[in-house]
Amino acid sequence: MDIDLQTLLFEFIGGLGIFLLGIKFMGEGLQKSAGDRLRDILDKFTSNPFLGVLAGIIVTVLIQSSSGTTVLTVGLVNAGFMTLRQAIGVIMGANIGTTVTAFIIGINIGEYSLPILAVGCFLLFFFKNQKVSAWGQAIFGFGALFFGLGLMSSGMTPLRSLDAFHELTLNMSSNPILGVVVGTLFTLIVQSSSATIGILQGLYSESAIDLQAALPVLFGDNIGTTITALLAAIGASVAAKRAAFTHVIFNVVGTTVFMILLGLFTKYISFLQAKLSLNPEMTLAFAHGSFNILNTVIQFPFIGALAWLAVKVIPGEDVIVKYKPQHLDPIFIQQSTPLALDQAKAEIIGMGEYAVKGLNETNMYLNSNQQKHSEMATQLEGALNSLDKSITEYLVSASRRTLSEVESAKHMALMSAVRDIERIGDHFENIIELIEYKISNKVHLTNSALDDLNNMFDLTTSTVKQAIKALEQSDREEALAVVQKEEKVDKMERAFRKKHIIRMNQGECNGTAGIVFVDIISNLERIADHAVNIAEEVLEDA
Repeated sequence: MDIDLQTLLFEFIGGLGIFLLGIKFMGEGLQKSAGDRLRDILDKFTSNPFLGVLAGIIVTVLIQSSSGTTVLTVGLVNAGFMTLRQAIGVIMGANIGTTVTAFIIGINIGEYSLPILAVGCFLLFFFKNQKVSAWGQAIFGFGALFFGLGLMSSGMTPLRSLDAFHELTLNMSSNPILGVVVGTLFTLIVQSSSATIGILQGLYSESAIDLQAALPVLFGDNIGTTITALLAAIGASVAAKRAAFTHVIFNVVGTTVFMILLGLFTKYISFLQAKLSLNPEMTLAFAHGSFNILNTVIQFPFIGALAWLAVKVIPGEDVIVKYKPQHLDPIFIQQSTPLALDQAKAEIIGMGEYAVKGLNETNMYLNSNQQKHSEMATQLEGALNSLDKSITEYLVSASRRTLSEVESAKHMALMSAVRDIERIGDHFENIIELIEYKISNKVHLTNSALDDLNNMFDLTTSTVKQAIKALEQSDREEALAVVQKEEKVDKMERAFRKKHIIRMNQGECNGTAGIVFVDIISNLERIADHAVNIAEEVLEDA
């Protein structure tokens, strides 16, 4: 039989592309339908590892990507939303959740893929309601998944008669480790375990590969999917690196155990296939599901050991940006309003320290262009937003109690301080965006301009730091010093603006550089204004 390699290749690559697009669209559509609740699910339902497993399953089913769930988990560990032990539970759940795609493929409704695509398009293009459009996107992705599978299946059909491919599958049957390597490498390349399983299901349904050879590829697919989490952990916190490492260990250990028990596992799947009269696609779906569920059951009691191993392999002190408040206990509102206000103040001081750290990271990003400083500053800004919401809600709850005149004044001062510190975060986020614009557009700032920016950064950061200290200690002298520093910042901003106009007139800096420079010093000047607002509240309260 003559094989048209071009048609085979085009159908396979095109089908793979449409399949991946379908997975992406379906996941994004489901995610939009769920709203912005994914992080909340992971945040609220991970109080213990078992709930973490359930949360991992739910989120992975919603976004149709175990890698996406793991990356989200790495980010939450990095942000201090969850501990390493909780994260391991979520990662285990993500591995189970990703098997849903294989079961969807096993339903085998490929002949209806085009009408499903049409329904998805109709909902996408003829309805303005965002919820309906989101469902349209999910349905379109669902149809594209099956349409892509159909094309891939057509492209793979002739493989049965290829001697080279037949020899490869024979080698994988006799040498299962080769199958693991093939599964790992292919998943590394396409960045989707679902795609690897989908292709494997297609090959098995076309009798191009037997069960003994397919199962090791399936195991290898689980190792390959860990690369995304590893990439997400580059430059992240030590805790995030440990979470990514446990993802690798979990899948490598699972693959090793099941490779040892390969003969037994193959008999088990063959039994299921015969007993339940499963089609080839559903047989591999059950194999994938059984592998991940049993792997989780086996390793779940050893979550503590996995966490211990991760700490040993990746040592170092972790710096965590904590999004959650540490001091806001609602019981204080009921029992003692002054104590509740003190707790809120302690939280605001911590928030102020984050603002100072965010400014330092932004300054380092300006000088080094290193992404790690931008990411840390962005995390700190996110923490400021989260803490702002929590502290404001706590203070609003406290205001419902009867407050004395002194308590009322303190309450108002704290509410103002929270708002000012959150706005400081907004301004250094603006500066980060300006630096990113400078880097991406290759905007050149002269050494003189950079020196001016660094001087203004130093003075502004010092002003914010002193304002937080004045608030913490209710120190009038410190507050007066802040007012004086803010006046210096104002004068510095005016002087540097004039200096930069001279540089542009002399041709040392172009207009784009001028805009970046002026916008950065304007944001720094506004940060100092917010610092003086905090100081003035201290002066009024003193």
